[in-house]
Amino acid sequence: MIVGIGIDVCDVRRFAEAIERRPRMVERLFTTAEAQRSVASLAARFAAKEALAKALGAPAGLAWHDAEVQSDSNGRPSFLITGTVDQRARQLGITSVHLSLSHDAGIASAIVVCES
Repeated sequence: MIVGIGIDVCDVRRFAEAIERRPRMVERLFTTAEAQRSVASLAARFAAKEALAKALGAPAGLAWHDAEVQSDSNGRPSFLITGTVDQRARQLGITSVHLSLSHDAGIASAIVVCES
């Protein structure tokens, strides 16, 4: 059963400009592993974290680092959720989180579907 769906988009250029103005933003939003990626990939991961928060009902107190976007050997993205995000998922009875990322024409996007 679908528990929540979230979608988000991020303008890659504006995201890059924000990082340039506030370099510590990368440290605040992303894990060490995520931070090594390109700006377009970071924008997609930011959109993914926002989409996940929406799918979880956007509760206050979710920590950015508690939702890490990982890619398998084929490049398929998924979440490693811990801490505050894991707690919320458990509250909602979520057993599976599906993630799709894209970036094209200067826009990064993410869709999240949470199932029980």
